[in-house]
Amino acid sequence: MSDSTTMRPIIEHTPFQTQPAQNVHGWERFGSVAGGAIMVGKGLRRGGIFGLIQVAIGGMALARGFTGHCSLKDKLEHGRQEMNTVRAKIERAGDELKNLKTRAEVAAEKTVG
Repeated sequence: MSDSTTMRPIIEHTPFQTQPAQNVHGWERFGSVAGGAIMVGKGLRRGGIFGLIQVAIGGMALARGFTGHCSLKDKLEHGRQEMNTVRAKIERAGDELKNLKTRAEVAAEKTVG
């Protein structure tokens, strides 16, 4: 049975296959590396479940600093952009409502007067 169609992989891509846009720069990046290294060191010295949690958080901070990308920051920025878009739409709707009210008042004055 020959099938000429190619099969798509189950996993489309991994985080390391494509380079995400950098959204962490300068001192923020340096702080993530330094803070992550400190947390990993403290977590390893502490041991136990809380030490493991500290190592995991420190590792995430290290990854954020080394790659220059933070998914959480990316999602927050996307949410902020959506909020600004909604705000602009609400302001436009408010302006349209004011215009409609003004036209209704003018029309009412013409019919009465």
